[in-house]
Amino acid sequence: MKTMRWSLWTGIVFCLFGFLSHSIFAQSADSLQPLIRESKTRAQLVKKLQKGVVHIKVEKMVKGHDGQQLNNPFDQFNDEFLDRFFPPGFRKQPHGNQKERQFKQEGLGSGALINKDGFILTNHHVVGEADKIVVKLYDGREFEAKLIGTDPLSDIAVVKIDVTNPDFLPMGNSDDIDVGESVIAIGNPFGLTQTVTFGIVSAKGRSNIGITDYEDFIQTDAAINPGNSGGPLLNLSGEIIGVNTAIFSRNGGYQGIGFAVSINMARRIMEELIASGSVSRGWLGVSIQDLTPELAKAFGLSGTEGSLITGIMPGTPAETSGIQKGDVIIKLNQKSISNSNNLRNEIANAKVSSTVKITVLRKGKEMVFSVKLGERPSDPTASNEQVPEPAKEDNLLGLSVQNLTHEAADRLGYNDLKEAVVISSVEVDSEAESKGLRPGMLILEVNQYAIKNVDEFKKILSGLDKSRGVLLLVQNRQNSQYVFLNPQNN
Repeated sequence: MKTMRWSLWTGIVFCLFGFLSHSIFAQSADSLQPLIRESKTRAQLVKKLQKGVVHIKVEKMVKGHDGQQLNNPFDQFNDEFLDRFFPPGFRKQPHGNQKERQFKQEGLGSGALINKDGFILTNHHVVGEADKIVVKLYDGREFEAKLIGTDPLSDIAVVKIDVTNPDFLPMGNSDDIDVGESVIAIGNPFGLTQTVTFGIVSAKGRSNIGITDYEDFIQTDAAINPGNSGGPLLNLSGEIIGVNTAIFSRNGGYQGIGFAVSINMARRIMEELIASGSVSRGWLGVSIQDLTPELAKAFGLSGTEGSLITGIMPGTPAETSGIQKGDVIIKLNQKSISNSNNLRNEIANAKVSSTVKITVLRKGKEMVFSVKLGERPSDPTASNEQVPEPAKEDNLLGLSVQNLTHEAADRLGYNDLKEAVVISSVEVDSEAESKGLRPGMLILEVNQYAIKNVDEFKKILSGLDKSRGVLLLVQNRQNSQYVFLNPQNN
């Protein structure tokens, strides 16, 4: 009897346990359904998007040494790029005393078909210097591509293949994306075709990274590796919002930081390359720098928003319009300017010969100028390496100055200047050194007073309250900039 009762209770317990387990499992399964549906939906989206992404193989004849590694997935990047993003010794170096000969070097990259005519958007560093470009489609077909145009200043390039009715990807609006939004990267890292990674937008508007002259990068943690370059970064609507361009890495591998050129910048460049094979950019003709809290205080500004003009080039749109050194550009066509890179991109994106409205702050007052933009010249200025004779005049700023002689002007490349004050030495560990002042730079202004010789320099300094700091406008052969020094820090 006891045995029957025990068996009955055991059966009831097991039935109850089974019922509860089934109930809990059913509830868990129900709660997972939204995640499963989301995952399946993303998979279906990826399956469609992959058809518009291509694998790019490039060939170039280069001089090398016996034993040089070929078919290296890192070969599509130039030395400067690799040195910036990978540690020393990452690439295999040839042994000395080896005979140099011609090699066929191969590189890998990615791209996105952007219309039915077979145009492909990619990176300059993938295809810009290639002798031969081969594009492999999702279905395995291969085509030799024609280089339509390339723009090293933004690292954007366009190639074209002769294909009928290809699958292509629409372009979105990169201004509309939000930090934290989900994104998908598709490409061919290390030659592994049609690789898909998933992540979020980590940051927008990244600049001053040093990858290109014109920078407007989307930062993402979607895994991007060598070979992904040129491939699309896509939102969940299936639209291209960026062109994957670079990674930041200390060991050669993925570390969660990738950069993609925003599609709004890439689109304009792409359209010009398709139309004419080259890119023209608007030109204002100024030297600019970002405002620091110190500089903002020196100019009597409440914040660091805007771009500070440090120089006006003669005969440029800026000079003819009345814009001056010391003006802070805060708006372009009523669009707020946050920093100098923002201004540089907006001016470049404006059409050559177009007229823009530029709002500046000049000694605390807003002024608006109508400026007809020119076209950006292509010749970069050389760097300043030589210095004048030893110091002749000392002061409390941690630097020494002297008048610019004809001989020093010739050596330093300031041939157009007849009178100027040149820095002849900078004290080690001084504030002037920490702020980037170097021998050979010119001092053009002290607290916005123009100076032409050492006597004027000393006279202006002698009448200033140095405890409040000194604002200098300095120049080298490349550009000019404002520097704020506090003599009490020396």
